[in-house]
Amino acid sequence: MAADTAPPDLVTTDLVVGGMTCAACVRRVEKKLGALEGVRATVNLATGRARVEHPAHVGTASLVEVVERAGYAASVPAPPATADGKEEGQEPQERFPQRLLVTAVLAAPVLLLSMVPSLQFRNWQWLCFVSAAPVALWSAWPFHRRALRGLRHGTATMDTLVSLGVLASFSWSAYALFLGGAGDPDMRMPFTLLPGASHGVAHLYLEAVVSVPLFVLAGRHLEARARRGTSAALRSLAELGVKEVTVQEGGSERCIRAEHLGVGQVFVVRPGERVAADGVVVDGTSAVDLSLVTGETRPVEVSAGSSVTGGAVNAGGRLRVRATAVGGDTQLARITALVAEAQAGKARAQRLADTVAGVFVPAVLTVAVTVLGFWLGAGADVQPAVTAGVAVLVVACPCALGLATPTALMAATGRGAQLGVLVSGPRALEALRRVDTVVLDKTGTLTSGRLDVTAVTVREHGLTAEEALRLAANVESGSEHPLGRAVVAHARRRLGEEAVEPRALSGFRATPGSGVQGTVDGRPVAVRAPEGELTGALGSALAAALESAHTPVVVHVDGQAEAVIALGDVVRAGSYHAVDRLRRLGVRPVLVTGDREAPARAVAAALGIEEVHARRTPEQKAAFVRSLREEGRRVAVVGDGVNDAAALAGADLGIAMGTGTDVAIGAADVTLVRDDIEALADAVRLARRTLATIRGNLVWAFGYNAVTVPLAMVGLLSPMPAAAAMSLSSVLVVLSSLRLRHWQPAPAPARRPRSFSSAR
Repeated sequence: MAADTAPPDLVTTDLVVGGMTCAACVRRVEKKLGALEGVRATVNLATGRARVEHPAHVGTASLVEVVERAGYAASVPAPPATADGKEEGQEPQERFPQRLLVTAVLAAPVLLLSMVPSLQFRNWQWLCFVSAAPVALWSAWPFHRRALRGLRHGTATMDTLVSLGVLASFSWSAYALFLGGAGDPDMRMPFTLLPGASHGVAHLYLEAVVSVPLFVLAGRHLEARARRGTSAALRSLAELGVKEVTVQEGGSERCIRAEHLGVGQVFVVRPGERVAADGVVVDGTSAVDLSLVTGETRPVEVSAGSSVTGGAVNAGGRLRVRATAVGGDTQLARITALVAEAQAGKARAQRLADTVAGVFVPAVLTVAVTVLGFWLGAGADVQPAVTAGVAVLVVACPCALGLATPTALMAATGRGAQLGVLVSGPRALEALRRVDTVVLDKTGTLTSGRLDVTAVTVREHGLTAEEALRLAANVESGSEHPLGRAVVAHARRRLGEEAVEPRALSGFRATPGSGVQGTVDGRPVAVRAPEGELTGALGSALAAALESAHTPVVVHVDGQAEAVIALGDVVRAGSYHAVDRLRRLGVRPVLVTGDREAPARAVAAALGIEEVHARRTPEQKAAFVRSLREEGRRVAVVGDGVNDAAALAGADLGIAMGTGTDVAIGAADVTLVRDDIEALADAVRLARRTLATIRGNLVWAFGYNAVTVPLAMVGLLSPMPAAAAMSLSSVLVVLSSLRLRHWQPAPAPARRPRSFSSAR
């Protein structure tokens, strides 16, 4: 069912939130914003953004103030024209890897000497202490700062755990060096992955002091790079926009910024340039590449009167285009907005994860204190007790919980946009995965929605099909009738532009309700509605056309019936394979159309659809969808017209063809941008793969903490491997999501070119 729209008195504002590091931060920001009356917020850790629905009287300044009082930075997103390309929602210290590099240089000797006892020389521990001190204070400063900020606001986050772990390890090591006997110049310390006492000498945990910041910084650096990868598709869409455009006014050309282009202005697109805005070609012919906008892999031929989409690449000749939509009204802008909207949402599973994360850090702190007290109360040495408590602090990781869903959604919606499938958000994705029945419209969805020649049949021992079509197209070139235009267009596609030459026609005359006639190359040619009986191949072709609800016309040359041309609304390329793939995915196809019974049955038979409902009004379509849902079916409706809008809105999932009306697209949850119904099966498979990835991410995130925290509690995990495991958990979740960037739809079978149907 289409997502509920906000009440009229609510407005939506996006905020960039800085300083968030884990799902606990997300939960806190949402809770603080949600405490305002009438305000509802969704915060995305992966993008560092908050989408806030609020009453109009609650200004942006109030929202920013609330976020800042919660301990985080907040601002309104910069417009694309002034964006500096840096990652939003991150603090300056984390934008570059200098801190990581310095930490690695300082940590290397500490780790080497601590882990390889044979390299330990006289006073080695003091060298390690000197190297570890800057790491504990400067390298880990971002964690300390955020932990202090959280403490001032009465909250604890992942940074609190890291900060406490580092400070506890460093403080214990300083005590050991200065008061615990570890400062002896000849002291040697064996390396072990398990905590334990060191024969009366306090153990040093300097390797934990350096390894925790090193691994966490390295993990966040890799995580940030991977997260940038998940949003690569959205950035590539934004980069398709043209910054400058050449406009033509009064016979002269001048260059202006693209945002100053207005509707109705004529602009020039040279070979290799991108189209600046949606428009109609005024003059020129070319092929345009729409692959980055709609996922259509084949170049589209355009000429005067053809529509072009902003962001498409002109691969051929020079075009003059009159702008019909500019700025945020262009198809490219709508696609970008839909992708961004989808990435801002949350799946139901992620809301559960965020709820858990909200109490996760306080629970871990409680567990760490309890573990320390238990070990000491059980008579254990202070050293392993402190080690177990520090390990609990370090190994716990709510970051993976916060990243499990948003990174997968970012990768999937971006990949879907590249393939011409726009999903409005997580709810639509979940509904798409569960669909078991798809209601398909006929005209404009399974068929092209326009007249075309379906067959040319000639009499035995007469003209060839090509010659009959050429003569018919030339005589029809003088007609404005839709049938005539369809014949001419078909001839030009099949025989070439030069086949139709208006100068070859003379004596043209049209008879309303009957047909047209004229002289072509000195031969009398007439194209008329069928009159009387036809025999042989022509009679069979006429009967077949009428049986399939197509419109037949008879071509007469020199007074002799030479050919029957059948015209109709042709089935879209790929419709058969799309229906077949849906069936294989366990989805039942149903054809529901307002068209007559005969053409509906003909299309259904051609595509292998068994259930057909013809002559249905928009109200009857919506009622039919309701009846299917009452039977317990999960229903998706695919349509492209105003008459489909009610059914689209009333289904579990509405799917609109991108070539359809704005009303249909507005009522839909999914839009198939590319002019290919096979994208529907791709959308179902992508949804199922995405939800499977999200489930796998969440299982890993919950399972990781369920296993590692108990190990740390019982003393089977020391701080250094705990830090590595904690960092690795988030990186693995993001890398799992990144696989969706390379997801490929099932290859479509090779399409054979349609040949002429001729009888000799």
